[in-house]
Amino acid sequence: MLILGIESSCDETAVAISENGTKILSSVVSTQIEEHKQYGGVVPEIASRRHCENILGVTEKALNDANLTLNDIDGIAVTYAPGLIGALLVGISFAKGLAMATDKPLIPVHHIAGHIATNYITTPNLKPPYLCLVVSGGHSHIVEVLSYTKFRVIGRTKDDAVGECFDKCARAMGFCYPGGVQVDRASKLGNPSAYALPKPKVTGSIYDFSFSGLKTAVINLIHNNNQKGIDTDFNNLSASLQKTISEIVTQKTILASKNLGYTKVAVAGGVSANSGVREHLKKACDDNNFEFYMPDLKWCGDNGAMIACQGYFNYMEGITADESLNGIATLSLEDLQH
Repeated sequence: MLILGIESSCDETAVAISENGTKILSSVVSTQIEEHKQYGGVVPEIASRRHCENILGVTEKALNDANLTLNDIDGIAVTYAPGLIGALLVGISFAKGLAMATDKPLIPVHHIAGHIATNYITTPNLKPPYLCLVVSGGHSHIVEVLSYTKFRVIGRTKDDAVGECFDKCARAMGFCYPGGVQVDRASKLGNPSAYALPKPKVTGSIYDFSFSGLKTAVINLIHNNNQKGIDTDFNNLSASLQKTISEIVTQKTILASKNLGYTKVAVAGGVSANSGVREHLKKACDDNNFEFYMPDLKWCGDNGAMIACQGYFNYMEGITADESLNGIATLSLEDLQH
């Protein structure tokens, strides 16, 4: 079964085609990073306009790369939540048009479910149930993956997401957008024990995260050093920040796995490309004899393959939509109506 997946929730216009949910026949991503870099982050209005300009060409290239036509496709999957509402609506409107014009089923996909599904692309034999840490610029979740289409969120950030913490700290250090990648690179040149950074806790919720205090501590450290005329070693600070974040998400994920009886652990989302997060999680899983899964680096960021993959599993469960499908800026995995 061939599913065409469309992703436009933020600043990547992405289209891919999957076969039976795990084999990717083509994947095309048009990124806007260079344009948004001058603003230090994504400008929603610009992102939406670029999606309008790029989505047709990206779709045509994905079909051509796979040597297919729309007649060969069995279903049209699209991200409908969560994300920037204007950006989402571009992808949804385009997907609706394709589905109506070709009389193909329209398949709604939750963005976070799509990130989780990237593990099926990298490791097709991975099957639920398992525990997944989802970390990205806008999301930090610990998720029980009960089946391919059913999820239970047991931990989430109470303020900043992991990627947001990385990016804002990077900006304070003078790194360009996107900052998380710059911190990862700089960390390889620094001493992770150079700076003692806090690990904020959430009272009464052992699996929840809080990164706002960590972000503030890093920014205050830089400002205080500047006021005192002390040079801050940004390589050391990057290494210390990455180590602290990696330890926080790893400790909570492993604790949840032990308490809930999971021996399979996965990671997904844009921050799953971070070398520190990957290394800490893998080591912790090895130490506890847990199976550990992570997507290939090329599937960590937003892409159409993750939507095509999850779209296949949704379709197999009979999850489709009609022309009334709308974009939803904020929607928890737990609120999916399947």
